[in-house]
Amino acid sequence: MKNIAQSENIEDFLDSDYIYVDKTEYIYNLTRNFKRVFFSRPRRFGKSLTLNTIGTLFEKGVDPYFKGTWIYDKWDQMKYPVLHLSFLEYSATDLSEFKRQLCLSIYKFARAQKIQDVLDDKEPNVYISNLFDAMNDGEQLVLLIDEYDRQLTANINNTEFYEKFRICIRDFYGAIKGKKQIKFMAVTGVTRLKDVSIFSVGSDIMDLSYEYAFSNMIGFTRDEIKKFYIDYLRLGVSYENNKSTDKVTDADCEEFIDRMAAHYDSYCFDRKYRNKVFSTYSVNNFLHSIVSDKEVYFGDYWYEVGGLPSILMNYMESHNLNIENLLTSEIEIPYNDFANPTSLIDINENVLMCQTGYLTLKSDLDPNDNVILGAANLEVKSALFRLLSLKVFQKNISPYSTGKNYVLEQGSVEDIISLFNEVLAALSYDKYPVDNESVLRALLQVYLIGKNHDVQVEQHNSRGRSDILVNFPKRRVVLELKYTDINSEEQKKLEDAEQQIIEKRYGFENLGDRELIQIACVFNGGKDKRQITLYKKVEK
Repeated sequence: MKNIAQSENIEDFLDSDYIYVDKTEYIYNLTRNFKRVFFSRPRRFGKSLTLNTIGTLFEKGVDPYFKGTWIYDKWDQMKYPVLHLSFLEYSATDLSEFKRQLCLSIYKFARAQKIQDVLDDKEPNVYISNLFDAMNDGEQLVLLIDEYDRQLTANINNTEFYEKFRICIRDFYGAIKGKKQIKFMAVTGVTRLKDVSIFSVGSDIMDLSYEYAFSNMIGFTRDEIKKFYIDYLRLGVSYENNKSTDKVTDADCEEFIDRMAAHYDSYCFDRKYRNKVFSTYSVNNFLHSIVSDKEVYFGDYWYEVGGLPSILMNYMESHNLNIENLLTSEIEIPYNDFANPTSLIDINENVLMCQTGYLTLKSDLDPNDNVILGAANLEVKSALFRLLSLKVFQKNISPYSTGKNYVLEQGSVEDIISLFNEVLAALSYDKYPVDNESVLRALLQVYLIGKNHDVQVEQHNSRGRSDILVNFPKRRVVLELKYTDINSEEQKKLEDAEQQIIEKRYGFENLGDRELIQIACVFNGGKDKRQITLYKKVEK
């Protein structure tokens, strides 16, 4: 059984016997049909490996690293030197140091390639122009730029620094535009911004971020997981069902992938809304854990690398996200906001959430219609609400009673209400005041989803919608919430909530053999209360 990759360098795949999910047909078509390309993806989605693969093909050819891949007997390009610039390696806090580091990378490349008489300069745009001027007639290079927007995203809340870096990066791209010395160029990043000239009118770079033909180039498809990771799928099924891997059927593997998909699939980078991919980082970590832990556990790996990105955390320092909007399964935004974000300073928050991987396409891209976004899967939804919890709540409130048992799963009604009051007491009331039932419901849902509870946010039955419904294997908890800031109204509100639960039979749909706990409760939003003051377990 081959090892799961722990590297973004294609040469390590051969040396360490790593699984390589063959994406070389996409790369062949990319390099054949375009001269300069850009594609955006969230962090740790495979952008760097893609660039490294392109660079290796141009610089070293197919032997020995691409034996057995689609491209092996088809690649016939000449070899070219590769200038690979990773903006992750450069300063995001000191513009002068950023310039020095970028110029140094160009200098080292020129020296390695023995390109003589490159005039020195402290400005990257001038320095790379001098490099081109010093190259011989007909001499060409391949230019790869990874995470081009690193310095911009790091300064989303610092207008002065953002503008200085923006101008520097804009001028750099202006200097490489149309240069005949560039055989091929590929640029990656998280964001797609018009204010750095890379995508502005007249740019010669093709933005392929949502092109149908390349929408599966980065990320794993279901068929790719079945083909390249079949041994790991069988191992997972064997641990879960206590049977040998040779007894695992194709149907077993399909069911296993179905559950993987619920957690890690459905990112869409396809303007036609047809192709969807799994998170490469999450899949690799999940399957690797099966081997190391000898059991199956669907962990939330996205949060480890995407949960606290500087882009979103910095943005949230100066912006309050629309929590009620994020709780819905579909968020509509104008097409132009999605297709043409100008600057990180004034970007539509939902576009930013999409570019960082917290939302994804849920519709095709039609210039005559709105774009629909939503959470891709359970893992990223949990990561999103863990992130929001850091903003909304002033301290962490444990969801457990004893050991690792959820309060809602095994606690009494009194325990559940006590937990909710502790959560509500931790709110940042100045930023997120609770002044109606809708806000109350949304904030409790943020907490529960962020703690990995199976919360049915839009759980409807034929008679209406319950406020909060949480599922566990052996229990279902339903809450009907009422709000008041007048003490004398509390009892009437509680009676209304109880009657609503009884009449609308909340929680009975598809209940199975679960225990059903129905709770009517009243939150008093008065400044001297701000807690659930009355509650009652509804007897069936």
